[in-house]
Amino acid sequence: MDITRRTVFVVGATSGIGLELARRFAAAGSTVVIGGRRPDLLDRLADEGFATVPVDVTDQGSVDRARETVLHTHPDLDTIVTMSGVMIPEDLRDPAHFAAARQTVETNLLGTIRVIDAFTPHLITRGAGTIITVSSGIGFLPFPVMPTYAASKAAVHAYSEALRAQLNGTGVEVAELVPPAVATTPEQAQHNPNALGLAEFATEVMDMLGTEPTPREILVKGVLMHRWAERDGTYDELVTQRSQALAMLPSRQGQR
Repeated sequence: MDITRRTVFVVGATSGIGLELARRFAAAGSTVVIGGRRPDLLDRLADEGFATVPVDVTDQGSVDRARETVLHTHPDLDTIVTMSGVMIPEDLRDPAHFAAARQTVETNLLGTIRVIDAFTPHLITRGAGTIITVSSGIGFLPFPVMPTYAASKAAVHAYSEALRAQLNGTGVEVAELVPPAVATTPEQAQHNPNALGLAEFATEVMDMLGTEPTPREILVKGVLMHRWAERDGTYDELVTQRSQALAMLPSRQGQR
């Protein structure tokens, strides 16, 4: 895809990966609208020169209002990026985890679907455009500490595949961004030295997005071990390794 003259709405881009990609699109020459829940961060980004729109992907009314605002101010919108997501540890031995599971599905999966549903008719009418969904390496190689997060991202992958098939012939393409662990703050880099640096990740992503045709899956080098673990025969070993992190759950502290 041509990343130099797009009109892009990045939902969930007030920080982290979403904000970095929004800045990269803008630096490449595209017009960028940033959507998010926090008014203070939206105000700060408006001061940077971004168009901003409040949106809570767990609220259908909020998504509908965001759509009306974006399409009124940017009727040439041609690219949607569904970045909104939450990562919440869960102890499946404690039924109280269900609240976290509900919040995760509501945001990561249903939030993605709400945003896609809101803008798909517009893109189909245009006869061209791109929807970029965001799954995760954890959707292919689970991190047992965050089981519903993994399930929600696996669902986003499957939904993206089905969406692509259903939009075939409309001129609307679907690309799935599959991030590995990315350190979006110095604290995260210190906590997880294996996490990919944000700038390095964003550069690799934008390079791949800028190719023709747009890749079906945006797979940086750091996520290949996740994406192809089953194919490569490393799945069981890697899940066992990642299960060691269960010791961090409060109920497991002190257990051997």
